[in-house]
Amino acid sequence: MTSASRSKGRTDVTLRPPPSRERQNRYRSGHTAEYVAAAYLMARGHRVLMRRFKTGAGEIDLVTLKGGRIGFVEVKRRATLAECEASITPKLRQRVRAAANLWMAKHPRHQASDCGFDLVFILPWRLPVHLKDAL
Repeated sequence: MTSASRSKGRTDVTLRPPPSRERQNRYRSGHTAEYVAAAYLMARGHRVLMRRFKTGAGEIDLVTLKGGRIGFVEVKRRATLAECEASITPKLRQRVRAAANLWMAKHPRHQASDCGFDLVFILPWRLPVHLKDAL
C-alpha cells in the first residue's frame, strides 16, 4: 500500500492557521541566538556536534565537545541577565536532562565522556555569557 492510497479518504487531518508574525519573529530570534552562541563557543575551542536536538522529552539547543567533555547547552536570549536567569525553571532543567539522556543513548561512542549542562545567555550589545555546569 502506498502512502498516497493510505491518505485517501482521511478525515482526521486538520489544517492549522499559519503562525503569527510575532511567533515567527521569536522563532527566528531563537535561531539567531543559537547561531551566535555556537559561534561564540567555537571561537573558544568547542566543536558543535549538534544543533536543536529534539525529542518528545525535551530539546537541547546545542551539543558541544571540548577536551573530552560533552556540553549540553541551553541558549536564552533576553533583554537583561535577570530575565535570562528567571527563564531557567526546574521544568526546563528536567527537560534538558531527559533529552541529554536520550542523546547519550543514541551516541554510544560518547558515553565514556564527561558531560555537563551549560547555559549561554545572549544579551543586547554584549558578548554572550557562558555559564559552565549551570543547569
